[in-house]
Amino acid sequence: MLLQPRYIPGVVDTEEKLAVYLPQVRQAKWVAVDTEADSLHAYPEKVCLIQIGTVSGDRLIDPLASIDLTPLLEALSGHELIMHGADYDLRLLRKHHDFVPKAIFDTMLAARLLGVRQFSLGDLVLRHIGVKLEKGSQKANWALRPLTERMERYARHDTHYLKPLADRLRSELKARGRLGWHREACAKVIADSSCPRAADMDSVWRVKGSHLLGRPALAVLRELWQWRETEAIAANRPPFFIMTHPNLVEVAAAAATARPIEPFLPRHVSERRRRALMKAIARGLHLRPEHHPPILRTIGRRPSEEEKRRYLELKRRRDARALELDLDPTLIASHATLSDLARDWEKYSSQLMSWQRHLLAA
Repeated sequence: MLLQPRYIPGVVDTEEKLAVYLPQVRQAKWVAVDTEADSLHAYPEKVCLIQIGTVSGDRLIDPLASIDLTPLLEALSGHELIMHGADYDLRLLRKHHDFVPKAIFDTMLAARLLGVRQFSLGDLVLRHIGVKLEKGSQKANWALRPLTERMERYARHDTHYLKPLADRLRSELKARGRLGWHREACAKVIADSSCPRAADMDSVWRVKGSHLLGRPALAVLRELWQWRETEAIAANRPPFFIMTHPNLVEVAAAAATARPIEPFLPRHVSERRRRALMKAIARGLHLRPEHHPPILRTIGRRPSEEEKRRYLELKRRRDARALELDLDPTLIASHATLSDLARDWEKYSSQLMSWQRHLLAA
């Protein structure tokens, strides 16, 4: 019998509503979680909605309301959370709310470890539960209030089917001896997402196409990238709304060779923004040559014949095991990982999960 979403009207957006809801989370036998952000509409992005599913129903929590989410996050931390493609959600929750769960069950990871090639939530719910999910609100602006009824329904569906889906996938993993693989993979997702990656300010501005530029143009591009960041934050719009990567590169190249930049500017640019852009270009052009960014050269390392032999043997072994187990080979090891292992097994094998290491070992 298929579960039908239990509609609980409204959103938890006050301290009083949250206090009433918290006991359900604390006492729940299972908890499913998802989030919605506004990365397509704002900059920097933020968590706009937290969806929570329990046996009592599916509820929507509003992180943008003036409520203290600490008690809710503490209640969630006591559970194994059922999630789908948890990496992005966990990075958002860690960055904005300093939340790291103790354990998760990731349905996307489970499906991939079972050899499923189409592993979106919609694909899996249709395959295992026979329900076709609506996709209409995927790109909605989740910071808008009030939420439409359609947005609320879409958000509730993201958690409603996770428990029955997880039950089916868990049984299959156990039957095929891969439940331990999944536990280890989920633990790695938590560990990876709880370690914020600092931006490398020497390379973050080197957008696609920048490798074609000389050093004077790179100096302009670096200033343009910083100008775009400032404008994006001020306008609360994603950077590509201000200027696209290709246009940044074209403007930098034109400015460095005294060619007109107008053909590469957005159609409508305010006078204030144009002035700021021209100042950024001037800063780049007036830098002394010794202060220009270096051109990055990839220093290739030619593998030895022995390394080539080991690489081919590892790839043969990986592909054979993947075929035998009906897995995507890259789940066992990527090309880069195989190259590292061929160079120094003792050093790099410790970075593998134990089941990956076992599958690759002779």
